[in-house]
Amino acid sequence: MGDTAVPVLPTHDLVRTLGFYRALGYTVTYEQTRPYVYGALTANGCDLHFADPPAGREQRDNTGCLVFVDDVAGRHRAFTTALREQFGRIPAKGFGRITRFRPGQSRFSVIDPDGNWVTYIQRDEPEDLEYGGSVELSGLARVLDNARILRDFKNDDKAAERALESGLRRHGAEAGPVDRARAFAALLELAVARDNPDKAAERRADLAALELTEAERAELAGELGAADDLEEWLRPRA
Repeated sequence: MGDTAVPVLPTHDLVRTLGFYRALGYTVTYEQTRPYVYGALTANGCDLHFADPPAGREQRDNTGCLVFVDDVAGRHRAFTTALREQFGRIPAKGFGRITRFRPGQSRFSVIDPDGNWVTYIQRDEPEDLEYGGSVELSGLARVLDNARILRDFKNDDKAAERALESGLRRHGAEAGPVDRARAFAALLELAVARDNPDKAAERRADLAALELTEAERAELAGELGAADDLEEWLRPRA
């Protein structure tokens, strides 16, 4: 057996923290409030521990930990089901939330009620990921790749949206209809994620105005449907 590292994350309310992870399917293995706070959970052979934060430290976004899994898409589905069952909806904003997951992604994050980021990563995720847009691409295609990194790896929807809007202004005129459709579809999905219905309506109109062949629509089916998939994912349980 090799070394095993166990993250010890801060909690401002142990009962609340343990309850959140219980909803995800974790099992509480230790819970103590006196003489000091300490809690431990486990799931799928992975342990997470929690303790009081340093004195004077306020609740905020914290650096958390990475959890490598064999089936990241399956784990996201399981967490989605558990959270919807617990809360009647998917918590997607604030503390105590889960980030969305698009087909082909290799990671997602859970941000617990204390602001700890626990990021679940496909175990065989490529080690040579190129951040900032592939140098093998150019024009709008490179902008799209950069926006993907900002959205899927850095969880920065605002920066991804800004990059795409700027890229369309600079490269939209010479870009082909497929890349323009991909950009509009990505912006539509981001508008839904950021709860901006006016921008979403604009992007739907942009997509409707594009002339795409049936073959191109088939090629882009997943991207064109991403916003609808996100709306379905966010819809509260009936």
